[in-house]
Amino acid sequence: MNDLSKRDIEEIRKGIDKTIAALDLAERRDKLSKLQAESLDENFWNNNRHAQDVMSQISYIQEEINESLALRQDIYSLCDIFNSIEKETDQNQLIEEYENLKERLDKLSLRLFLSNPYDDKPAIMTIYAGQGGTEANDWTQMLYRMYTMYFDKQNWKYSVTEMLKGNEAGLVEVVLEIDAPYAFGLLKKEHGTHRLIRISPFNAQGLRQTTFAGVEVLPVLEDINDKDLEIQEKDIEFKAVRAGGPGGQNVNKTSSAVQILHIPTGIMVSSSTQRSQAQNRENAMNLLKAKLWRIKEQEHLQKISDIKGDYKQASWGNQIRNYVLHPYKMVKDLRTGVEISDAESVLDGNLDKLIEAEIRMK
Repeated sequence: MNDLSKRDIEEIRKGIDKTIAALDLAERRDKLSKLQAESLDENFWNNNRHAQDVMSQISYIQEEINESLALRQDIYSLCDIFNSIEKETDQNQLIEEYENLKERLDKLSLRLFLSNPYDDKPAIMTIYAGQGGTEANDWTQMLYRMYTMYFDKQNWKYSVTEMLKGNEAGLVEVVLEIDAPYAFGLLKKEHGTHRLIRISPFNAQGLRQTTFAGVEVLPVLEDINDKDLEIQEKDIEFKAVRAGGPGGQNVNKTSSAVQILHIPTGIMVSSSTQRSQAQNRENAMNLLKAKLWRIKEQEHLQKISDIKGDYKQASWGNQIRNYVLHPYKMVKDLRTGVEISDAESVLDGNLDKLIEAEIRMK
């Protein structure tokens, strides 16, 4: 932007007012008040996991309200300053402040797209290696690194609930639980197949290779009291197993690892990273519940107990993104068309541009 006009100021003011009106701060304050009242209950911390979820929601909604009020105040201050300056060259000194407000508005307005069921929930992300042996396993580990760096930049808490390492290098599969409000809504469109094109360090001939990995994103449904999402005890088979663990000090030397089979569908889930068998069972049940929820949604069924017969897990879905490291460098999202030439930056967890574009996508 070379010149800042009164029209620019007026348009962003209208955008801020429209966004704040759509967010419905009165409804937000009401929800915040109820959550704060719940947090004062003497038995609140008896369920530590639920308590942490409530505290995260309180922090998120409070930040949302504070940012809305701050944006409104800042844009009206900018309007007053702009109108008090007569020289156009002096008005242009406000461009940096204008751009900052525009960026803040973009981030706040993104929340208007997160209104679907379970968008406000934490998320479970599973990254699977495709065919290709060590190269595919290495790509899975690269994606694991990319996403965890993104989570760190967002100040999100996350934990690994299952990890299976490759024989030589990389990961065959890793399951993460992201404990942050709206994590599912923000990450759900990362679900799909991710394609890497590069000169493989595992190829002795130095040839260019194409490798695939799948990403599955599901909501954490632990605190959802919905009878349609209940899993009958008679439909599951529980098994305690000895876990190999990820190695080193973190190796799980006890039989606290668990496997749970959902008998009607044949879906098997496992968790092994916690020393507590109860915690591993809880993690595995969360994953199973989320997987069955996705089937229920895809099959347009009324409740989880309606899922019958042997169910073959669906493929990872459509290919959503290419990561090209040779012969040129480019990350391209195949749905939104967003292209980023700095591929290393994306692999270092700078995913905001890609994720924001896919959330706004109709």
